[in-house]
Amino acid sequence: MSGEAKGKKKEKPPKIIDAKYFGNLKVAVIDKGICSHCSTCATACPAKGITTEGVIDFPNWEEDCTDCGFCIRVCPRWDYRPLNGLGEYIEIFAAKSNRFSGQDGGMVTEILASAMEMGIIEAAAVVRRDEEWKPAAFVAKSVEELVQASGTKYSYADVLPALRKAGKVSAAIVGTPCMVSGARKLQQNFAKYRNNIRLVVGLFCTENFYYEDLRRFLESKGIDISRVEKMDIKKGKFIVSPQGVSFPVKEMDEIVPSGCKVCQDFAAVESDVSIGSVGASDGFSAVIVRSEVAKQIVDYIREKGYATFEDAKVELIEKLVNFKIKIHPYP
Repeated sequence: MSGEAKGKKKEKPPKIIDAKYFGNLKVAVIDKGICSHCSTCATACPAKGITTEGVIDFPNWEEDCTDCGFCIRVCPRWDYRPLNGLGEYIEIFAAKSNRFSGQDGGMVTEILASAMEMGIIEAAAVVRRDEEWKPAAFVAKSVEELVQASGTKYSYADVLPALRKAGKVSAAIVGTPCMVSGARKLQQNFAKYRNNIRLVVGLFCTENFYYEDLRRFLESKGIDISRVEKMDIKKGKFIVSPQGVSFPVKEMDEIVPSGCKVCQDFAAVESDVSIGSVGASDGFSAVIVRSEVAKQIVDYIREKGYATFEDAKVELIEKLVNFKIKIHPYP
């Protein structure tokens, strides 16, 4: 059944134009400008013909598309209804790893490393960068490899396609809200991913950028990206270190992808656990625990003394949640 869930074969989704399914995806999502570049379609495509370098595309789709409909089934932007709000959760707190450093409190690395120690996952689809800050997704199979992925990159990477190459391992994925939604679509439609994806870590996100656009923008500000050690967004400013350069995030509107401009999900509401800096003290991460598996991992971290905990400022997270809805209206 081509990797689909066992049982009755699902009917193919309805088409909106008389063309193969990728042609339908192209018209309704890509050409419409609402594609989030989550790359879930490329992960699901049995022809392996969907490319993700730049705008999502399928060269020669008229000939090579198998017309299976998988790309539409897993696309979070097909028949799009924006997710938003704070989402359901078990607890919210701020924490700082006592073992790992990271973008803020190192809690993404801590949660993944602890999940590995507990035997919940064997690997994690994460993102590292080169000296020019170009991101690359890979599957980390050790704590040492997890550390290579610490820090936010602020540009797209093919996290879900990397998971496709991981083989039959119990895995976590770390991604922006659109990638989280893509992972859930994969789980709904394929037994392989329902069985293999054991933990979904969502990152707080207002918007993401194409790497080349971000690089050119920073160059226009006189910033050599190869000399950057950290990029961050705080209090409406994009901050580049160690140069000490900052500017209003609003100045970056010209490079915000159109697919980000219709997204209202700041807090990755479909994840097992959401993590970001908003609502936490400097050096800490805000953590929203949403599922029992995430709670088990956090309880383990507490028991082992792997992190320092404090209260999160939930009202600040809610403020950003509502702000994203306001700035990204969708019909």
